Amino acid sequence: MNSNEKQVPAIVVKRLPRYYRYLSELLKTDIKRISSGALSRKMNVTASQIRQDFNYFGGFGQQGYGYNVEYLHKAIGEILGLDRGNKTIIVGAGNLGRALANHDAFERRGFIITALFDIDSSVVGTRVNGKPVFHMEELDDYLSRERTDIAILTVPRAKTQEIADRLIRSGVRGFLNFSYTELKTDGMVAVENVHLSDALMTLSYKVKRMDS
Repeated sequence: MNSNEKQVPAIVVKRLPRYYRYLSELLKTDIKRISSGALSRKMNVTASQIRQDFNYFGGFGQQGYGYNVEYLHKAIGEILGLDRGNKTIIVGAGNLGRALANHDAFERRGFIITALFDIDSSVVGTRVNGKPVFHMEELDDYLSRERTDIAILTVPRAKTQEIADRLIRSGVRGFLNFSYTELKTDGMVAVENVHLSDALMTLSYKVKRMDS
């Protein structure tokens, strides 16, 4: 696709999942093609910004035709690596971990949850959405046998770095971190930190502004 992803701005990368979601909705309604103008109205992003974003990856449209929705959806999915089938584990099978395991959208987006890990004897040995819950003592052995690309961390803050280091040594390449602490890595793994309280506080700020 003639892209040089090292030069793609982070803000463009953050917009790609939004494009992918909107295109998914268009496919459900059997829309075959869409112009940058029509897409911009749906996404509240200017048409010129959309064209500029796509040009980082070689562009996808045809003058006078717009974008083939199915092709663009597939291409963006490939850019995001969704076609790889990312093997994913959840470390921490508490309320949040179990809720995430039950979220079928993960697999629809190419994140294949294979197992959960915890130290709580009341959940170890059970299944969540068909996925086994193993004891943390079995983690290293499991990782030596099963390819694991991504780990979702829902563990206590004090244990997060220790667990992450253990996972990195076993070849895990990415983390979705819900543990309210910033991971220290050598830059060779990808980390997305999810701070739910930050999102709630931002929402609170916006509501306050609306009332003022």
